[in-house]
Amino acid sequence: MAAKKVLQQASKGIAGVKHTLAVTSAKGGVGKSTCSINLAIALAAKQQRVGILDADIFGPSIPKLMNLTYHKPEVREDKKIVPLQNYGLKVMSSGFIVPQDKSIVWRGPMVMGAVNQLLGDTEWGELDILVIDMPPGTGDTHLSITQALNLSGAVVVSTPQDIALIDARRGIHMFNSVNVPVLGVIENMSYFICSNCGTQHDIFGHGGAEETAQDFDVPFLGRIPLHPQIRSGSDEGKPVTIVQPEGVGAPYFEIADLIYEKLQAGDGPGGPEITMD
Repeated sequence: MAAKKVLQQASKGIAGVKHTLAVTSAKGGVGKSTCSINLAIALAAKQQRVGILDADIFGPSIPKLMNLTYHKPEVREDKKIVPLQNYGLKVMSSGFIVPQDKSIVWRGPMVMGAVNQLLGDTEWGELDILVIDMPPGTGDTHLSITQALNLSGAVVVSTPQDIALIDARRGIHMFNSVNVPVLGVIENMSYFICSNCGTQHDIFGHGGAEETAQDFDVPFLGRIPLHPQIRSGSDEGKPVTIVQPEGVGAPYFEIADLIYEKLQAGDGPGGPEITMD
């Protein structure tokens, strides 16, 4: 299916999907994808039908995070792709199609075509929430998705240090520019608790994401610690929201509660309007 045709179909929204939630950081390496899958699992725990779309064409990490690295989705005779499932989520990623040790060397139009096909050709069925794990930056993929979908909202993930917050601020500005509501900011890797003495260490600084949220007048959703079990669970495809929901995974559930309330309180997805300053 041509990218233009898919875009025209997706612009009406994805059939059967009530809310679409973008999780972004505008910068790589801050733990956004780990946040995306744990938030999706936490939302599903609220008796919600949840899917997750890995929109990072060049660096898809959702297959590994969801313990689905060597699995491939079924393609039906009508060319619809049946998403894989694990941990109560429906999952789709370009990483299911391209081997993880192979690079994708595509120009912008090819990337946008691939994203639009993942949106338009995946048989999501009935979903309450589709979480979209956005790639770094504020470029072609972001514009393609915001134009194609009436996003219900966006969540911005950042670590506390200034070098990450520079891009987080760009991400907030981008969504404001296309009239997508920013539901809030999450401070990831916010602090580290020493397992020997119990002292809190602010390795990447502290409070920067909350200050950024205040500067843009958007909600601050909470802090996620820097914890070895979050890292090991991600590497092993065992999210902490599954293996330690009342321990290390608890902050994700608290943040998911806030996101869920904001989605329910909204008037539903609105049409993005791209403006130029």
